[in-house]
Amino acid sequence: MKLFYSIKSKSENKDYHSKLLTDNFNLLKWNMLTQRQEEILKRLIEDYIKLARPISSELFEKRHKLKISPPTIRLEFQKLTRQGFLEKPHISAGRIPTDKAYRYFVDNFLEEKIFEIEKLIGKEINEELKLLQILVRNLAQISRSLILGYLEKERMIFKEGWEEVLKEPEFLDKGCVFKFLDFLEELEREIGDLRLNSNIKIYIGKENPFKKGKDFTLIVSRLRILNCDGIFALCGPKRMDYNKNVGLIKSVKRYFEKLCQRKN
Repeated sequence: MKLFYSIKSKSENKDYHSKLLTDNFNLLKWNMLTQRQEEILKRLIEDYIKLARPISSELFEKRHKLKISPPTIRLEFQKLTRQGFLEKPHISAGRIPTDKAYRYFVDNFLEEKIFEIEKLIGKEINEELKLLQILVRNLAQISRSLILGYLEKERMIFKEGWEEVLKEPEFLDKGCVFKFLDFLEELEREIGDLRLNSNIKIYIGKENPFKKGKDFTLIVSRLRILNCDGIFALCGPKRMDYNKNVGLIKSVKRYFEKLCQRKN
């Protein structure tokens, strides 16, 4: 009986590992996109960011005039939906990106955009509080998002961008406004506890480390502001211009790095 049990266990073990390999391969294949699917997904996300409404295959075809037939576009939309990159609101014939799609966009398509922060400021400012206040105010206008600047030494937060971010169509829903307020309250209370290195972190939807921020995007980074450590954060709807906003954060970091080099 023991011999029979041992042989059976090895067979079951082999079957288990075979099934595990197959499942992993299928999962990898399920998350891989063809070049055409990548192009369609990238353009659809950019359309949705710009138009703030579900994108139908007909609208997509009219906007881009790709060498792809409308039936093929519809088929690719369906495949991307099954793979979890797109979803279809129940009241619309069009589709919108999921959190998974935004993450794929950020990881694969994000292009750095360089902004001349020193030109934006207009002059060199030597006092941390004033410098951060000016940066936060100006970048909120450019990004159309809410910007937070946090100085650890002073335990002080500068916050700008309410007027800009509330213009976004997501906030026509009062429920979304209240959720955003709760998120910001939690963010302000716990921003100093974030474990960050010098890299820019992008949290999309459910990736957000703050419980109240699961419906929004947070782009955040630690930086050195003259003689003080700080944190710079940008937050808004998941439907945002990631290219521009990540480029802004990178530009801020480069500006302060150059400023510190000149001081030293």
